[in-house]
Amino acid sequence: MAAGAIGGFMSGLFGIGGGIVMVPLLIWLARLDQRRASATSLAAILPTAVVGAAAYGWRGHLALGPAVAVAAGAAAGAWLGARALRALKLTVLNWAFVVLIAATAAGMVFYTPTRSQAGAPSLAAWAGLVALGVVMGLAAGLFGIGGGVIAVPALMAVFGFGDLLARGTSLAVMAPAAVTGSITNRRGGLLDWRAAAAAGLSATAASLGGSALAFAIPPRLGNLLFAALLVVSAVQLARRAARRRPRPGGERDRAGGGQ
Repeated sequence: MAAGAIGGFMSGLFGIGGGIVMVPLLIWLARLDQRRASATSLAAILPTAVVGAAAYGWRGHLALGPAVAVAAGAAAGAWLGARALRALKLTVLNWAFVVLIAATAAGMVFYTPTRSQAGAPSLAAWAGLVALGVVMGLAAGLFGIGGGVIAVPALMAVFGFGDLLARGTSLAVMAPAAVTGSITNRRGGLLDWRAAAAAGLSATAASLGGSALAFAIPPRLGNLLFAALLVVSAVQLARRAARRRPRPGGERDRAGGGQ
């Protein structure tokens, strides 16, 4: 499936979930609605994340301990995001997140990462990694954004990870989130396992090519390409925010399907 292959390639190249690319393509090419496209993308990313993380880890670019810390925070953040989704007015938050992603993209243009590995995290850094996971989980629950577009820049710029180490660690964080999310989607009747399997197979194979290219291109070029992907993410979020209209009587906004 073309949607899975493109999303998987992006996943391996940038250390992201690939949903920011895969979901629109599944809607366009496979004619899935927003909810089922999101569910299919999440299930497809499970084998992709595992294989991609293994590819980075095989070459020594996976920090397992920090990945566990971020994943623990993401689990809590996703729970908080799911609860907040029912109560918060999302319009202002959504636009604020668009600005954050766009500013991150601008920062990546002027930031050149290294290929060096990060040192052993301090106690404060461990707490920061958990906090990063909480932010990732909140963003996923509120806005439907995969964690990689947040995790990779933060791991590089804040925690001093090399670009490859940040991508491998980011992919490792996504696997447990994909499991729990897919179970929830299956129970809700949103997941078509056949479509997910087809997308997952093509995505997994393509992720190996993406990870191989990540090792081949210079860090500076990789960062510029990642900044371009962040711009795409910001544009998609902005389009969702623009389509969301305030309800009569001052009712609170709710996120639409597939968020």
